[in-house]
Amino acid sequence: MTASPELGTAQAASPELLRSVFRRHAAGVAVITAQRGGRPVGFTATSLNSVAAEPPLVSFGIGTGSSSWPVVAETDHIGVHILGEHQQELAATFARSGADRFGPATDWSTGPEGVPVIGGVLAWLVCKVVARVPAGDHRIVLGQAVAGDLTGAGRPLLYHQGRFNALRD
Repeated sequence: MTASPELGTAQAASPELLRSVFRRHAAGVAVITAQRGGRPVGFTATSLNSVAAEPPLVSFGIGTGSSSWPVVAETDHIGVHILGEHQQELAATFARSGADRFGPATDWSTGPEGVPVIGGVLAWLVCKVVARVPAGDHRIVLGQAVAGDLTGAGRPLLYHQGRFNALRD
């Protein structure tokens, strides 16, 4: 490894280095939902990306050890919800292992294609799953938007340095 005053000290790549680097990267917060056999599942994601406008494609990563993965692995449609800064508790609930994610505290209903749609979000999409790409201990899921709503009000919730944050002016 080499050092320079401008670059600091290079470290060998490791899972902890990757986690530490991405803690410095501010990311929007989304909740991904799916349902199969009457069982709704969902999780908080900061890996959501717009992939293409034509056709309208998004992607996100999900760990294969996640409790939501067995449903996401088999379902045809998923929900993508962009959270507002007022939804930190919702983001925490969907990030917490063993939480009652679809309990009384969560405002949700069945939306297009039978996908659980969360209320009060800034925007949501229902997407047809078009690919699940292996990526280490995760899968990158590609979804093509088939329906959505962007009428929610407010500012986006962000994730940075291991905690939820709001935009500052």
